[in-house]
Amino acid sequence: MYEHIIFEVSEGAATITLNRPQVYNALSTELIREITNALETASHDPTIRAIVITGVGEKAFCSGADLKAGLDKGLMSLGESLRDNYNPMIRAIRNAEKPVVCRLNGIATGAGMSLALACDVIIANKDAYMSELFVGIGLMPDAGSMFFLPRMVGMQKAFELCSTGRKVFMDEALNIGLVSKAVPYAELDKAVNELVDTYKTAATKSIGLMKKVLNQSLNSNLEEILEQEAVNQDLLGKTHDFAEGVMAFLQKRKAAFRGK
Repeated sequence: MYEHIIFEVSEGAATITLNRPQVYNALSTELIREITNALETASHDPTIRAIVITGVGEKAFCSGADLKAGLDKGLMSLGESLRDNYNPMIRAIRNAEKPVVCRLNGIATGAGMSLALACDVIIANKDAYMSELFVGIGLMPDAGSMFFLPRMVGMQKAFELCSTGRKVFMDEALNIGLVSKAVPYAELDKAVNELVDTYKTAATKSIGLMKKVLNQSLNSNLEEILEQEAVNQDLLGKTHDFAEGVMAFLQKRKAAFRGK
């Protein structure tokens, strides 16, 4: 079904692996559309309770836009390329009502960094780095970086990273809040699997609505979020997992959540 990604589903988790190692998993139109399709498939499958995005190998998560492929095909409007391809991919991550984990196996540059930042949690290879390298070709960061980056690291640091395009290695990335965890590559799968295993047995509806309101909180005032908390808490109060969670608490046992 897919030519440029590997899409695997196992025991409640879906893994989307960018599979263009010859170009460091650079984003072609075809690759972007496959990622988006796989995200939407995983999002709508009730048996999938967590999504992982990663790249093939140890070298690169994603090196950004495949400029050579774009030039070979005759470069279309950059704005239209974002509207038609990149933006739907980013929206698919943010609109997924389940956790999306970035397994940052290697470098993430340009739109590859944007792809990583759009995920809910980033677990990184400590030898990787990130770079908003757009300024080096006379462009500005896109695919959501201008939204996510200042909210993660603050306006001043975001401006510095965007305007210099310098490499951010994982010690710094961890320190400034760009990634959640950084481990040696040999320990990367273990760290990702531990988190995914937590999500696979969690109250998925709770996490989905939590993510939805957190998205809204970035552009809402306190009164609006207080109301969203009330509306969505009412919905969660009618779920199987709430009833199970309360019963498990009273019976002093581990809750058996079903994601419903």
